[in-house]
Amino acid sequence: QVQLVESGGGLVQAGGSLRLSCVASGYAFGMRAMAWFRQAPGKEREFVATISGSGRSGYSADSVKGRFAISRDNAKSTINLQMNSLKPEDTAVYYCAARSANYVSPTTEIQNYALWGQGTQVTVSS
Repeated sequence: QVQLVESGGGLVQAGGSLRLSCVASGYAFGMRAMAWFRQAPGKEREFVATISGSGRSGYSADSVKGRFAISRDNAKSTINLQMNSLKPEDTAVYYCAARSANYVSPTTEIQNYALWGQGTQVTVSS
């Protein structure tokens, strides 16, 4: 069964840190670029960070640059999102996503992602 399962969300005070993880199963993990997106109440889902199939390249949204870092461990079929210096505006449901098979290049475009996790809630209090 092909699936993505996120974990690590929770409630944190502004300035704090959280580490999200996403475990993939059912496909050749290293053959797909991955990404994190988020969706706040009443807003559209937006790009957060993306990483190539090899893990050697990636980039993040300007709103999180310098605070969030995406990484992956292909041996464990896992990607992570280290979130530091969290702000109340980071509050959202965070989703892990994978591109279609053999698409290893990272991309910010949501329509390029074929597989999605169920999401994990991150709440940052002021």
